[in-house]
Amino acid sequence: MSAARCTTARRLPATAKQLARLAAPRCLNSSPPPWLLLQLELAATRQLRGTRSVILSTGRQCRFKSSQSTLRGGTTQNANHVRGAPEQPRPRSPPSYRQIFRLFWDSLKNLVGLARSDALREAYRTNPEEVIAALVGLIAITAIFGYAIVLIFTYFYAEQFTRFPEPIAQALRRALYYSNYAPDPQRALKYYQKALDLCNEMNLDPFSDEVMGIRIQIAAWLEKLESYENAAKTLEALLADCRRWVQVMEKEVKEGTAPKTLLDPENPDEVTETLWGKRTRILAKSVAISVKLADLYSDEHMREDELAHERLVWAVETGLGELRRRTAEGLKKGEGVWMSSEELGGALEALGHSYEAKSQFHLALPLFFRALQLCKEPCHIAVLMNNIATSFAQHPLLAIGDAPVDGLMEQPKEAATAAEQRASYLAAARRWASNANQHAAEPQGDKRTAECDEACAVSLANLGDIASLTGDLTRARQMFEQAIAMSKKIGFEAGITQAEGGLRALSQSGPVTVAA
Repeated sequence: MSAARCTTARRLPATAKQLARLAAPRCLNSSPPPWLLLQLELAATRQLRGTRSVILSTGRQCRFKSSQSTLRGGTTQNANHVRGAPEQPRPRSPPSYRQIFRLFWDSLKNLVGLARSDALREAYRTNPEEVIAALVGLIAITAIFGYAIVLIFTYFYAEQFTRFPEPIAQALRRALYYSNYAPDPQRALKYYQKALDLCNEMNLDPFSDEVMGIRIQIAAWLEKLESYENAAKTLEALLADCRRWVQVMEKEVKEGTAPKTLLDPENPDEVTETLWGKRTRILAKSVAISVKLADLYSDEHMREDELAHERLVWAVETGLGELRRRTAEGLKKGEGVWMSSEELGGALEALGHSYEAKSQFHLALPLFFRALQLCKEPCHIAVLMNNIATSFAQHPLLAIGDAPVDGLMEQPKEAATAAEQRASYLAAARRWASNANQHAAEPQGDKRTAECDEACAVSLANLGDIASLTGDLTRARQMFEQAIAMSKKIGFEAGITQAEGGLRALSQSGPVTVAA
């Protein structure tokens, strides 16, 4: 039932974006910077060298520095190479706001002067049509120029840069300019690294959302350049730094060496962020980075499936572990909210698909069930039900009690034979596929999305697969034909492919093999 996973895969990028909100840079007590949110396909650059004194042993927030440049030896541009390169011709720079304003003002004055000139009036008397057309063209050009100025100000002089000291903001403007406007990877890398060096020189907290956001932006840029290995290295470096900070913080809290003024301040107004609040922010960002790393490692350009699986396992265990800790211990001073149910559900679902890819459907099932409990989107509920149906249909035969899902089955399994056990799994698969079909048809109006239609088509194909496995070939053919008709109606190629494959298998004698 490959299409069941296909519909979920169409949903996963949105989930990834929801998760990325936790990893998006933001100023303390302020909203996230838009440019970093938009670029957040999660990634980052070199580690900060060494490890300074732990932030907890002082009364203020210091930082860790990692031991080596993440990009050293990479396939993209190298930091040492950039610094040691011979002097290049002076590159074009982003225009300053004074230059932009002067150019626009001069153009506007010229247009007004032209409108007042005697020559224009004389030309209008002799050739009114041509003059009107020319004026319309000039006005249109001026409007386009003004719009371009607005875009330039939005791109290079927007609010996000004011969160940094001016030297850092200037380096970031140049980095973005050479990343997107006048692409030059070597110069872009040079200015990204200059921005990080200035952050270090100016003693900015390397675990602030602003500084981590620069590293994330660099990794996103590397991914855009298809330098996937370097993008993964930069994210791994940032993830390692974040995890090390959390470990040291927890160790010092346990030993009682963490400063009380940052753990439980008597006057909250004097502390912008408690250590527990900072831990929540960094840990949540670590989970989001880990999910993004799993996405990178599973990309066809890398195919590091085991690493992708490890990152997803860590993300899910960390997310659920923190939820359990808060339930058992309660909230600490200034700790703030944890991941949303949608974000946790997205991580659970991604790990479920990772187990599916390893044909470990018995391990995927509990994850899909938990994701279903957390899901609040009507159409995606149907997608998760299809995933559950798929996993039940392909569930391996295990000893009684060994399958995590055995406790969720309706009938007792103590005396079940292998045939009875298989039949019960297929019956469960049929129920969940039917439920998916029903739930996909319910949402109407604004609540109904393309995901509902696709989930409905997939459920029909799944029902056809299950019918073929139970030997009901007539019903299987009927379900496949309905799935094809609906998939063609909504333009859903994956549904057509799955159902047509099922029909071909029926015509070749023997039941259809259910696919994940």
